[in-house]
Amino acid sequence: MPPATVERILKAARQEQRKTLLEPEAKEICRAYNMPTQDFNVARSADEAADLAEKVTFPVVLKIVSPDILHKTEVGGVILDVRSRDEVQEGYEQIIEKVKAHDGTARILGVLVQHMAPKGIEVIVGGIRDSQFGPTILFGLGGIFVEVLKDVTFRVAPLSELDSRQMIRGIRSYPILNGARGQPPADEQAIMSIIRGASRIMMEQTAIGQLDLNPVLVYGNGASIVDARIILSD
Repeated sequence: MPPATVERILKAARQEQRKTLLEPEAKEICRAYNMPTQDFNVARSADEAADLAEKVTFPVVLKIVSPDILHKTEVGGVILDVRSRDEVQEGYEQIIEKVKAHDGTARILGVLVQHMAPKGIEVIVGGIRDSQFGPTILFGLGGIFVEVLKDVTFRVAPLSELDSRQMIRGIRSYPILNGARGQPPADEQAIMSIIRGASRIMMEQTAIGQLDLNPVLVYGNGASIVDARIILSD
């Protein structure tokens, strides 16, 4: 079973009557299930953000952490590819200022400072608690592709290694993962590990109603969950 961290996070959300976990909380749950993310931490001042950036190593991404801001990019709550202490400090202040201008009542808990993952193939791994089938796992190409192409596969949890491999190879866009146009093939084992981790989360954590890992960046060797969203069950 995953460490007590998971229960602590879920208990705190319930006590605060939050339906959606904060991004760092969702990523901590992913880590508890041995699913890979870039190094991150939450800063509560510009100076602390700069110190954390040096620890997670440049370049970094800055993201607002607030239970009242769900669409961070739309309110200026995200800055990508930050490469120096000065830029981090300026970025921190800029994010806080923009979020307050958008919603002066929003609770601001800090700014997520995360190492910026190198470019890779974007995929999505998701989980839903279907009323008929129970915990169900989704896989497809991520980013904008999942909305445009709608090229996804589903399986009912729990998933075997064979199930997760079939999900990957069952999308129409599988040639992109398999090394189209001379590109190196994506690390299928790394994707399978994340899919099965999502399956375990949905099977073991009944308080979780929806899991959205998008994008997951996949490389020739390894993968990294860049963004994670978890919604609790009713």
